[in-house]
Amino acid sequence: MEEAGQRLDRVVVQHCPELSRTRVQELIEEELVLLNGKPAKDSQKVHANDVIRVVPQERPALKAEAEAIPLDVLYEDEDVIAVNKPAGMNVHAGAGNSHGTLVNALLARGQSLSQPDDPLRPGIVHRLDKETSGIVLVAKNDFAHAKLSEAFRQRAIRKIYLELVQGSMEEERGRIELAIARDPNRRTRMTAKRATLLPNSRPARTDWRVLARIDATSLLEIQLHTGRTHQIRAHVSALLHPVVGDTLYGAAGQWHVGPTTLPALGRNFLHAAKIGFAQPHTGKPIELSAPLPAELREYLTKLSAAAGEPQGRIDAALKGFL
Repeated sequence: MEEAGQRLDRVVVQHCPELSRTRVQELIEEELVLLNGKPAKDSQKVHANDVIRVVPQERPALKAEAEAIPLDVLYEDEDVIAVNKPAGMNVHAGAGNSHGTLVNALLARGQSLSQPDDPLRPGIVHRLDKETSGIVLVAKNDFAHAKLSEAFRQRAIRKIYLELVQGSMEEERGRIELAIARDPNRRTRMTAKRATLLPNSRPARTDWRVLARIDATSLLEIQLHTGRTHQIRAHVSALLHPVVGDTLYGAAGQWHVGPTTLPALGRNFLHAAKIGFAQPHTGKPIELSAPLPAELREYLTKLSAAAGEPQGRIDAALKGFL
């Protein structure tokens, strides 16, 4: 094999030109690329006489189209746009979802965006889950896209989240270093439980500290050092402290505080609150923050009232954070 010694994902792209690099990585993550009959990792090196099989997978024909949707733009220059994405909005189109995305809204602004190899993701250098709110960086041109993508790969972009988890964290701060892989029993989830034993597991690191404890919940500041799919959600779930509202990862549908039953949140209490990065052309450091959405502030107010906590204490914790 002429490609012996090369990474598997690059070999697949060479032999399947109809597939983008991004799509190949998705197929590998979904365990649809087999190396010698077994699910493979994208970073694996191929050897002479290896047999690679890509499992056929139909994908609906989708196209990113402009759609007039209001956006909360936090920052913009000639290279970058930073948007405060609301919960409930997908970053880009996918199977069964082609409208109402961040990309649709960006295209409606009539400006140029970078053009990666996936036509559904112009400008997109990283993502947030649908039910996670907060800052998303968007590249206006290919130069900015390459610089930001490399900064994410080198972990040179500072990402801080705010989340409310079930249960009272015993320590004041901690670090979670558990590999993450797709859950073999529920394909819509990731797992950090014994993930190193699963195909395509990837190392991941999440640092946390407690901002406040409210009844049997903990308000946490999260610093993300790697960017794995569902990383924060899978990590805190592995500690048996799922994100409030995140029923996919084991959170309760409703939260009971004494005699009070709080209504279902309707989203995950997870917000990408701060980001720090270097301006692609000048290298100037840029620090941005996104205010906590109204529905999350309202939930904290109701939770505090039901628990008999002074609202001023929660406000002080948030003031020191945002």
